[in-house]
Amino acid sequence: MKKKNAKRQENKRPFSWHLVLKHCPPLGLETLKITDFQLHASTAKRYGLGAHRGRLNIQVTSILLLSGRMASDLSASDTVTQLWLSNWVTSFRVLVSNDSHAWTAVRNESGDVIFEGNSEKEIPVLNMLPVPLVARYIRINPRSWYEEGSICMRLEILGCPLPGKSCSVGIAITACSNSVSFFLWQLMKTVNKMCPNITRIYNIGKSHQGLKLYAVEISDNPGEHEVGEPEFRYTAGAHGNEVLGRELILLLMQFMCQEYLAGNPRIVHLIEDTRIHLLPSVNPDGYDKAYKAGSELGGWSLGRWTQDGIDINNNFPDLNSLLWESEDQKKSKRKVPNHHIPIPDWYLSENATVAVETRAIIAWMEKIPFVLGGNLQGGELVVAYPYDMVRSLWKTQDYTPTPDDHVFRWLAYSYASTHRLMTDARRRACHTEDFQKEDGTVNGASWHTVAGSINDFSYLHTNCFELSIYVGCDKYPHESELPEEWENNRESLIVFMEQVHRGIKGIVKDIHGRGIPHAIISVEGVNHDIRTADGDYWRLLNPGEYMVSVKAEGYTTATKNCEVGYDMGATRCDFTISKTNLARIKEIMRKFGKQPISLSLRRLRQRARQWRQRR
Repeated sequence: MKKKNAKRQENKRPFSWHLVLKHCPPLGLETLKITDFQLHASTAKRYGLGAHRGRLNIQVTSILLLSGRMASDLSASDTVTQLWLSNWVTSFRVLVSNDSHAWTAVRNESGDVIFEGNSEKEIPVLNMLPVPLVARYIRINPRSWYEEGSICMRLEILGCPLPGKSCSVGIAITACSNSVSFFLWQLMKTVNKMCPNITRIYNIGKSHQGLKLYAVEISDNPGEHEVGEPEFRYTAGAHGNEVLGRELILLLMQFMCQEYLAGNPRIVHLIEDTRIHLLPSVNPDGYDKAYKAGSELGGWSLGRWTQDGIDINNNFPDLNSLLWESEDQKKSKRKVPNHHIPIPDWYLSENATVAVETRAIIAWMEKIPFVLGGNLQGGELVVAYPYDMVRSLWKTQDYTPTPDDHVFRWLAYSYASTHRLMTDARRRACHTEDFQKEDGTVNGASWHTVAGSINDFSYLHTNCFELSIYVGCDKYPHESELPEEWENNRESLIVFMEQVHRGIKGIVKDIHGRGIPHAIISVEGVNHDIRTADGDYWRLLNPGEYMVSVKAEGYTTATKNCEVGYDMGATRCDFTISKTNLARIKEIMRKFGKQPISLSLRRLRQRARQWRQRR
């Protein structure tokens, strides 16, 4: 059995839990493989606290609810009500049956075994059956509980497969991490050796404890930005205990390499036309904590935050408030920028509460002209799109949409609709919220509004459209669950990357054919601009016709109609712009060293008119 206060159990372990439990995985309470119909309770306060909520790490409400765990190779039939606030069981008996009528208590030499339950509600506790048992049903019989609470419990059941192997000490009770995750660096090196021509390993910085934040680039020309080729990123592990995203990225890089070598035309095309960046562990310090506890004993929160207690996902500058406050100042004549909003000075100071990992991510985002990104998270099955913050606490609508709301909705749906479970109406919701009405997608602010999210910052400070992708109900699945989780997400991971080629793209150049960096691309009717990189740009748009304008300091403005089709592949929409007369005059005067010390704009315009007349 598994319950809280794992520290008490450490001295009782005469063997390696990880080795034993490699063959004794969870039976499926947390992963929902054991259905609600297989769970029963003798009493329940109400339906929302019924037996179907007796799963470890499955929440009833926004309050963190945990309980004990039990190990067995049995099918499950739970007879306990659910944890609520300060309710938990402190001791219990275990009974087994093959017909659900005749029950036998688990015994040792002294009689019925009384298992130690929880001493508080945060940390799962581990318990083990004294001898191997084979049965179809299992029952929990509480013996004592927290004096101010009532009889409530959450659990997971682990056991050995039948027929064949049996655990050397009976029933196992914890899970081991996948070796792929443990040997992250070694795996990256292996992939790099397999595909040296299309991969590159680099690090973007270090964690609080000095661990390097390694990323893998996959491209036909790794190491440099190619003009006309969009940049894409996947990140995972900002919450260190949400391990599934990390594993999926590691599996993805292996898959991309293998399929490229096999000549898969879809993957070859994607790699040759896209520069892909994969960062599997944003918070390696938090992952280290979760890994040491294991998938079952880690609980819901251990390893979630950085070493210095910061939630990286919500640690970015709050640019939403800066934008909206400026827009609300109607008397202000200053035009409010709707893109590349600068980071405030206070955030850049050393005294600001900013994780070193967050600063590394920001520097990475500013260095590379990303177009699209997804941060993989766990604990739910849904894709969340920005804004992640509502404009006002007294909101009159469900959320504050971005100017690109329709594009974000499509991007979210592209992942959710190709996932094997997200849009399946028959599947059970992970927790209390059902996202089926939005086809497996949700606006971040309408779900839980937060300031300083990575999605909002990416949209308002860079060109990159970022979404949060929750890839599974179980944050830290057992090794045995990974193959199925990979199949659930594989197609979605590829389809989402392909969306970077939707919309318009092009090059903004001068009359001499030189690319113009930092030119502003505007789309009529969409109050959000982007900038060129080395003269090239990519603008994500849904199918339709758009009036697109480009402007750059010292150049004339140009506008043209650009049509986006339904087929995959961005529409080419190039611009050639010439310098303004004023810019030409300044250039000529600098060239001949005749730049006056002081020259008013009015006099400069007058000379420009005279210069044109002479021509």
